[in-house]
Amino acid sequence: MLVPIDASVHLPARALMAAAENHSHSNRPPRSGNTPSEGTPIIPIANTRLAETIKHGGRIYQLMVESVRDYAIFVLDPNGHVASWNHGAERMKGYSSDEIIGQHFSVFYPREAIESGHPQHELEIAARDGTFEEDAYRLRKDGSLFWASVVITAVRDENDNLIGFAKVTRDLTERRNAEQRALADARRLAESEAANVAKTEFLAAMSHELRTPLNAIGGYAELLTLGLGGPVSSQQADYLDRIRRSQQHLMGIISDLLNFSRIETGQITYDIAPISLLHVIEAAAKLAEPQAEAKGVSLAIDVAETGCIALGDRTKVDQILLNLLSNAIKFTMPKGTVKVQCGVSANVASINVIDTGVGIPGDKLETIFEPFVQLGRSLSSAHEGMGLGLAISRDLARAMNGDLSVRSTVGAGSTFTLNLPRAQ
Repeated sequence: MLVPIDASVHLPARALMAAAENHSHSNRPPRSGNTPSEGTPIIPIANTRLAETIKHGGRIYQLMVESVRDYAIFVLDPNGHVASWNHGAERMKGYSSDEIIGQHFSVFYPREAIESGHPQHELEIAARDGTFEEDAYRLRKDGSLFWASVVITAVRDENDNLIGFAKVTRDLTERRNAEQRALADARRLAESEAANVAKTEFLAAMSHELRTPLNAIGGYAELLTLGLGGPVSSQQADYLDRIRRSQQHLMGIISDLLNFSRIETGQITYDIAPISLLHVIEAAAKLAEPQAEAKGVSLAIDVAETGCIALGDRTKVDQILLNLLSNAIKFTMPKGTVKVQCGVSANVASINVIDTGVGIPGDKLETIFEPFVQLGRSLSSAHEGMGLGLAISRDLARAMNGDLSVRSTVGAGSTFTLNLPRAQ
């Protein structure tokens, strides 16, 4: 289309009416009973100045209007009867020119709009103000509705007498549907974000509330173990040890929840500096050694490269490695092996935690890094925890411009790799 459609409503009256010049039905009288009000006098189109204007229109302009297929462009007489009809109107509304010319344009409106007098109201506004515009539902011949952008422009002669209306309609159904889908998606996202904020705030509040009584439980169990409340039998000492271990387990869960909520809300700060990964490995191995001995798992440090210097937050790296070692020992059978290595490449310093445990199925290698996911969990599972450790560890690693990944073979074991930027 060489001329913008909207330009049609601003052209001289003679040109606007040219679209109906050669329609064989342009002189047909309006069809009885098709007006919005039976009290409106029906003036045959052939007897009005509209017909004269149409006959003097330009052939080129007529061809341009009739060739448009994406817009319905047609002319109404002063009473709202259709006087011309282009291909776009036929395609959009389903009527042929033989069916529609001479009918009142209210046939394009839903029943409730007709009953409220809306079609006639549009013409009154267009006649008074020069134009009427709205986006609203319109009706096709088959009864289906579509969302339309409508512009009605009053057409006047040289003496400013109203001789008809030019109407341009565009089908915006697909655009409206896309906008409504986008709005629904945005609403769901906002609701999801609000739910996540509420969840994070709840986890933080709950964690803080639980820490106080749990610390009290651990403190009093320790006092009783020391005999400050009187002599303690061997059986009582065993009970107190169970209480203390359960308290420590719950405190670990609470710490994970607090860390998770802080990461979610961006409340964790990082002190990035060069750190020796060998020192990190040695410190974490000492802390994990009692767990390995209790499980009957061999824990080994295999570090041939002593220049493993990374950029990271020492406390966060310690936390990640201790979690990896704890998981490796937990999922390795007695007499199995957990080995820790470190290495460097051009820009990366890494720690590998290699175990001979049960392994992870290939389709679960990414799932295990999601919050609250723990493989093998059941009512009788000995694998304790909330499934937050790996999710927190990966988030911490990525926040330090690193990453945490895994390779695994079911029945043969797994290798978790922590990569961090290498200190130059």
